Amino acid sequence: MCGDVDEDGPSQIEEQLYARFLMHARALLTQHGQPAQDTPADLNLYMDKLFADALSRSVKDGEGAEEKLRYDRLAAQPLVFARLAGFLAAHLSLGEDPLRKTIEALMLGYSEAEAMDADHGHDHEHDHEHGHHHGHAHDHHH
Repeated sequence: MCGDVDEDGPSQIEEQLYARFLMHARALLTQHGQPAQDTPADLNLYMDKLFADALSRSVKDGEGAEEKLRYDRLAAQPLVFARLAGFLAAHLSLGEDPLRKTIEALMLGYSEAEAMDADHGHDHEHDHEHGHHHGHAHDHHH
């Protein structure tokens, strides 16, 4: 670790990574529109709203932090959400294979971010089928 880089604030790569996150997050939040204040009864709409609320909180926390702390905060967020996902999943019926479902959702989110890099600049014409991601199933080459 180079000491002088840390003194002057975040490294250029960290700034670029944070900027990429912000661009993707804002695109997703715009796509979800302004979610209703109340909790939707429909499960898929509820899942979209919870996702948008959590993402919105992540963005707000980053923007509220000093510039040099933004990337560190971003780096901590997936660990917190993964811990929360694990905690919630541990309370579900084992018959539903909650850990596998959680890991699949984790990989889906990861591939969605990569797909956004590939798509950036193009409008997403395909309509969003709630809860089911389509078109990128073949991307699981990790």
